[in-house]
Parts: sequence; structure tokens; C-alpha cells
Amino acid sequence: MRHRVIAIFAVATGLLVVCVSLFAHHGAASFDTTKKLTLKGSVVEWFWANPHCFLRFDVKDENGQTVQWVVETQSGPNIVPLGYTKQTFKPGDEVTVTLTPVRNGKPLGRLLSVVLLNGKKLGTGGIVSGSGSGSDYPQ
Repeated sequence: MRHRVIAIFAVATGLLVVCVSLFAHHGAASFDTTKKLTLKGSVVEWFWANPHCFLRFDVKDENGQTVQWVVETQSGPNIVPLGYTKQTFKPGDEVTVTLTPVRNGKPLGRLLSVVLLNGKKLGTGGIVSGSGSGSDYPQ
């Protein structure tokens, strides 16, 4: 009986540790969800992968200096229904990106939406800045 109790306790503890780390990974603690930035820039790279896809793009700051931003979004299979593909962005494409920046001020963030040069808007189905929940699907 004692071995059974120990085994159940060990399994429960293991599940708790795994569940907490999964929630921490998908948390928004590093992002300033009270802010939303919209930046125009030129695509450097579209990295299609699991568990997240990344868009790197260059933006000119107020001094004319190039700043490379990196935004993350969901995994490829999760954003395909929203209109994204492996070929959505190519180096040199002009884009307007709306993002939630990280809190530490670095040029990093979470993608909320992107407008392509042809005017097509793609959302992410993610959290809209400042709301805590909701959706940013294209209208």
C-alpha cells in the first residue's frame, strides 16, 4: 500500500511540474501587453517552424538607422487557417507589422497582425494588446 501511495504522489508531482512549465512557456510575462506598436519595414527572413514561426524585418528608426526586429507567432500548422504559408514572406517584401513588444525594450515582440504590400491583412488569432483576451483575425 505504501508503494502505491508513493507512486501516485510521484506521478502527480511529475504532472504538476510538466503542466506548470507548459503554462510558463506560453505565458505573456515577457511582453508588455499594454502596448501595441505598428512598424513598417522590409522582410529579412520568415522562419517557419515549431513551436513558433518568426519574422525578422528591418525598420528605419527616427535617426535613419536600421533596427532589426524579430516577432514570434504560433506554429505553422496553427496559422495556416489564418492565411499564412511558408511562402507568405520573402526577403525584401515591404510589410506593416503590429506587435506587442517585450518589456525590456529590445526589438522583439509577439506578432498581432501584418499588412502585406498588396493590402492583405493577416492576423494571428492571438491576444490583442491591452485586452487580455480576444482575437486579431483579419476583418
